[in-house]
Amino acid sequence: MKKLLENEKLILQHEPGKGAWTYHLIIPGTKDIRGSWGEMKVSGTIDGYEFKDLNLAPVTDADKMISVNGTIRKAINKGGGDEVIVTLYMNSDNKLSSKDQLLDCFDNAGLLKEFKALPNEEQEEIINTILSQPNESRQEQKIMAAITKLS
Repeated sequence: MKKLLENEKLILQHEPGKGAWTYHLIIPGTKDIRGSWGEMKVSGTIDGYEFKDLNLAPVTDADKMISVNGTIRKAINKGGGDEVIVTLYMNSDNKLSSKDQLLDCFDNAGLLKEFKALPNEEQEEIINTILSQPNESRQEQKIMAAITKLS
């Protein structure tokens, strides 16, 4: 898991009328993390209260945020405007990060020979397309499309 914050002081935000997002924390340094709703999960602690698999919500051109539900607020005895201490980890995904990992996928599918028979620029295009995806789920879709094409 990638550590996003360690024992960082944040203010529990309160914005009435935002549904599940009425109470939330804005997570500094997360503006450039790519992913869409439901794909980015975080775990960690808020004032020592441990939570798992909360959604890291995308915010257009700003730092991401997490909702702090009533169960958590009651456990830590905090409300809007209160300071909390947060440790936060991005749940690891199995996103491929190298050409070798991708070639292993094609090898495991029994299609490495077919992949290597493609012209070099087509190989590079497939590799770059897959490795540039923002998360494991999207990489998987592109890998499956490439496998289908190679089969």
